Amino acid sequence: MKGYVYILASERNGTLYIGVTRDLPGRLFDHQNGLTPGFTSRYSVKTLVWFEEHDLLTTAITREKTMKKWQRQWKLNLIEASNPDWEDIAHYLHGL
Repeated sequence: MKGYVYILASERNGTLYIGVTRDLPGRLFDHQNGLTPGFTSRYSVKTLVWFEEHDLLTTAITREKTMKKWQRQWKLNLIEASNPDWEDIAHYLHGL
């Protein structure tokens, strides 16, 4: 079963959220519409700025746990390596 690790941002260099899911389009919909109370709805963290797919959900979970321990600058570098303008990349989810 596939899994996805993703990063949401409130704005460029703003508040970040790292999550893991097996249904990224569905989970993003929940975040963007405030359907899950908590960190992302409290801090308006709704823009998908980075994600990666893993063949196994367990691998994605391990990656998420590792990334949550990273220094903030490492997370910023990861985002900017593939998305230097911090654009909302949710359109890449069509077909997942």
